[in-house]
Amino acid sequence: MKHVIQVQNLTKVYGKLKAVDHINFEVERGEIFGFLGPNGAGKTTTLRMLTGVIQSDEGIINILGFNIRKEPLKAKQNIGVVPETSNAYVDLSAWQNMMLMSELYGIPKKDAEDRSEYLLNRLNLYHRRDDKVKGFSKGMKQRLILCMALVNDPILVFLDEPTSGLDVTSRQLIREILQEFPDQGKTIFLTTHNMDEANRLCDRVAIINQGEIAAIDRPEKLKNTAKKLKSIEVSFDKTVNNQNLLEISYVNELRKKGDKFIVYTDNVNSLIYSLTDFAKARGLEIVTLKTRDPSLEEVFIELTGTDR
Repeated sequence: MKHVIQVQNLTKVYGKLKAVDHINFEVERGEIFGFLGPNGAGKTTTLRMLTGVIQSDEGIINILGFNIRKEPLKAKQNIGVVPETSNAYVDLSAWQNMMLMSELYGIPKKDAEDRSEYLLNRLNLYHRRDDKVKGFSKGMKQRLILCMALVNDPILVFLDEPTSGLDVTSRQLIREILQEFPDQGKTIFLTTHNMDEANRLCDRVAIINQGEIAAIDRPEKLKNTAKKLKSIEVSFDKTVNNQNLLEISYVNELRKKGDKFIVYTDNVNSLIYSLTDFAKARGLEIVTLKTRDPSLEEVFIELTGTDR
């Protein structure tokens, strides 16, 4: 099966608000697919329809070859879901939570124990397996929830902001685990606000805005399409007035970033000459000067008109 998710004309309406407006996309087996968009764009609504939490008003969703509306149990039996607001049972231990989830999936006891031991070890929780979850940090809880979502060894995993608000160690550990999934033939559908995370993890990304898909492509290809976002990063040995830089030829836009300037242009080569002439005329020394491709975050802002 090439496509593990197939979406056709998916639509959801709340009163006068069209939260999701006839969107279409496919997710291939073994890829990490990012689903990005500003708040209220339709990300969570789409995720809830894909996982069968709510029904669409129009359109077709096929998950692992099964229509989510007509065959929900078959569609869900090989998926794992980590919603943004999910939580483990805090009065149970980590191990008890894993056993409970295994029972819900109908996993044989020995398989459940082996799988739970492996996952808790992999996510650095096995030494706390007998501790009640109420004493866990947010990062530990999120790692446990990921373990619980993976206990049935799913083919497809839905993750909603899996590293939001976590400490650096937990974020890095979760990212490492996720990057192993494609080699295991697993697929990830990831919603995130974190552009850096999407850029690091995703094979492809879809950007949704006001219920519609603004773009779908590989992160690097999306960056290359945003030609007007080409820029130069420059810094000088002395303080420079923003307005003076804006008056240089070939400068379209300027953004200060610490002691550096990000200068946007349509003509990188000519701007380099303009900057060196500017520095020479004012007795400045150029400390750093390098060309920049647009970041995924800049492409996101360009396409949606918002900075998240």
